[in-house]
Amino acid sequence: MGDLILEDLKKRLATAFESVKKDLVSVRTGRAKPSIVEEVKVEAYGSVMELRELAGISAPDTTLIVISPWDKSLINAIASGIRKADLNVNPVVDGDLVKVPIPALTQERREELVKVVREKIEGGKVMGRQIRTEIKEEIEALEGGPQVSEDDISRWLTTMQKTIDEFNSQVEELGKDKEQELMTI
Repeated sequence: MGDLILEDLKKRLATAFESVKKDLVSVRTGRAKPSIVEEVKVEAYGSVMELRELAGISAPDTTLIVISPWDKSLINAIASGIRKADLNVNPVVDGDLVKVPIPALTQERREELVKVVREKIEGGKVMGRQIRTEIKEEIEALEGGPQVSEDDISRWLTTMQKTIDEFNSQVEELGKDKEQELMTI
């Protein structure tokens, strides 16, 4: 029973880790990457869709993202969606393409973004703590149950803590990598 709870812990932490990872991708580093605009919401065909569903996105160099819509009638809607996305970029319609120049970051802006990264990392750790609390309660609820010894409870709690520590170090590493990427000019 406790082993099933620990499996659930691993799944939930993996989901939380992916969430933090996805959240960090949204922090712009001054380099053009398709991931910056992939999830931008665009009004198309009477609904709201993600940009990656409507166009090919590439970054031919470190300062430019090029978006090639599959339906050329969506060019203005795509440019409008990027403007509304609050990415601090200004898309330019160039024929059948939308070009998004990525301005270089100032040192001050880099330092602000490092703070944002740290906040996102702390948010990930908070998710981990919430999951830990819930799993700990589940394990402790097994105490006194049939075929559950105090040693089992202790072993499961120890394994849980090791898994949480591993998660925290992975999240920290993710943050350090992003900070390094931000501070590299």
